[in-house]
This record gives sequence, C-alpha cells and structure tokens, in this order.
Amino acid sequence: GSEGEPRLRHRPAMTSGLHVLFEDEHCLGLFKPAGQLTQGTWAPPGETTLEQDVRRYLNPDSPETAYLGIVHRLDRPVSGVLLWAKTSRAARRLATQFEKRQTVKEYWAIVEASGSGAIPEGPSTSPLPPVGEVWEDWLTPATDASGLIHIVAEGTPGARQARTRVVVDASARLPEGFRWLRLWPETGRTHQLRVQTAARGTPILGDVLYG
Repeated sequence: GSEGEPRLRHRPAMTSGLHVLFEDEHCLGLFKPAGQLTQGTWAPPGETTLEQDVRRYLNPDSPETAYLGIVHRLDRPVSGVLLWAKTSRAARRLATQFEKRQTVKEYWAIVEASGSGAIPEGPSTSPLPPVGEVWEDWLTPATDASGLIHIVAEGTPGARQARTRVVVDASARLPEGFRWLRLWPETGRTHQLRVQTAARGTPILGDVLYG
C-alpha cells in the first residue's frame, strides 16, 4: 500500500488447515470451516479448535504465550469469517465496536421454504441490511443437557430479546423447496438464527438440533 497505510498480508490456505484472509499488525481475519470448534478445551481427540490453530500460527514455538483477543464466535456447524485481535488495544477497540453494534454481521442460510413465503426479497449485493422483515423474539437460556434454546413469551424470567432483520436473496438459484436467506442479527443470543428460522417453519438445512 501507499505510505501511511497498514501493511497487509493476504495468505492462501495453509497446510494446517488455517486460512487467513486478512492480517495486519492489529487484527486477523480468518475463515472458520464448518465443523470446527471456535475455541475451548473440549475438542475431540485428533481435532483442534480454530483458536489452537491460530495460536500455533502466531507463535509456533510457544503457542500458549501468543496473545489472541477473541471478540466474537461462530457455532461449530457454521462456516464464516472471524475477526480476532493480535493486541490488547485492538481487542478493546473491537469489543467496543461489537458491544455498540457498530459492526454489521451478515449471515447466509439455506432454509426449507415451506414457511418463508412472506419474507420480502432483497438485493444480493447490498452491503448493509435493506428494509426487510424484522424477527423479534424472547429466548430462554440453555437450561438442560440438550442445549436447546426456546422461544417464550415476553416477560418470561430469564428470557432475553432476540432481534434479526431478514430478506430472501432474490438472485439465489436453489432446488425447489429451498430458499437463501440473508440475515442481520441485531442481538447476539445463543443459537439465535437457528431458533428463529426453525420457529417460522424455515429451519436451516443441515441443522440437526432444530431442523
């Protein structure tokens, strides 16, 4: 880049399976494949979490000492882009942006179409949420071994509001019986999109928990 611009490093997929999409001295933009845990200590034998792979990438000789600020996550079945911090200062700034909802999080989901007829269609290229349908629900926390989240009435003790804007991608070409949804969650509840789509008769394809 020109003088004064951050030095960017764009890397192809690595042999370890780690795919870095963007990197400068502050942040890492990573692709998380479906099926990999974002973080934690419960990865099955023979598997690694994305966090473990990134720490090994940042400091191969001593991965546990590498600084890594994790400011958002993706569920294990989900693929997508994660933005993580390489310094504590960057982590604080990113965390503030997520907390203040200054970031725009867009998700794509292929769903069963039986209940999605009323969802408006939107452009496939808009970088910001278009005027579409707004889903607003109240979700329980996961309170039992199943890990399931439930939609309940407003005012239910312990329930938290979940709000998502959604449109059907009019340009998607899918087999009959399926639609491509573009979703912009305005809150970040556990399993939010999975629960909200399933509750409206449009479960996400491949979601064995709610579909």
